[in-house]
Amino acid sequence: MVIGDPDSIAGLDKNPASTNQLGKIWYMDIGSYLNGFIGIIYPRPCAACGNILYRQEKVLCIRCVLDLPKTGFHADPDNEVAQIFWGRVRVEHATSYMYFYDQSRYRRILHEIKYKGWQQLGIEMGRMFGEELLPTPFGQVDLIHPVPLHPAKQKARGFNQSELIAEGMAEILQKPVETSLISRISDSGTQTHKTRYERWQNVEGIFRVVKEDMLRDRHVLLVDDVITTGATLEACASAVLLIEGTRVSIATLAYVKRYL
Repeated sequence: MVIGDPDSIAGLDKNPASTNQLGKIWYMDIGSYLNGFIGIIYPRPCAACGNILYRQEKVLCIRCVLDLPKTGFHADPDNEVAQIFWGRVRVEHATSYMYFYDQSRYRRILHEIKYKGWQQLGIEMGRMFGEELLPTPFGQVDLIHPVPLHPAKQKARGFNQSELIAEGMAEILQKPVETSLISRISDSGTQTHKTRYERWQNVEGIFRVVKEDMLRDRHVLLVDDVITTGATLEACASAVLLIEGTRVSIATLAYVKRYL
């Protein structure tokens, strides 16, 4: 059927399925037009370089997607992130999606999610991360749990950036996301200017499992936005591993390589 052909249109009265098809095509065409019109008035920037996105691009331009500084850690069981936890806490698998550098344009991604509230960006980055992890052992976990914020901090911010990433990952991995099985019972404040030892002291005992039955004998994937020394994730994993039969794997969106 050719849209606009009189014979085809005349036949639509006798074919409800064709009528529905035409309606869908018309709806999609209008939707595409409106999206394009909105894009002209409110152009969407690439989350990394800031250039205006084309209609088929989502949150990153194609150039930035191709140049994304991926770690590839999911393919190496003894990767740098996994080594952070050696001798500290029993972690099954650990990985990060991309490297984080102060002078990199990709630094903007974390900033836009965490401080500018670009929530869809967090979800989309989680989907991209999930695509990498799907064919690996990370795809075999039982559930995904973002590292919780202290309730006061989450209320002030309005969202948990790690939860957004976990939500996107869950869509691809087809695993449930739980957000209430672990709680943060104290606010450790910023870790930015603390030494490795000070970070460890600052987060010791700040997490508590509140629904033990839902974690018992489960393999939990803990998700966070960025890993530096791993102190926060170590504290969270340690709380989970107190529950009988639990296993823990760790995945973060970014890895700060400069910390030794």
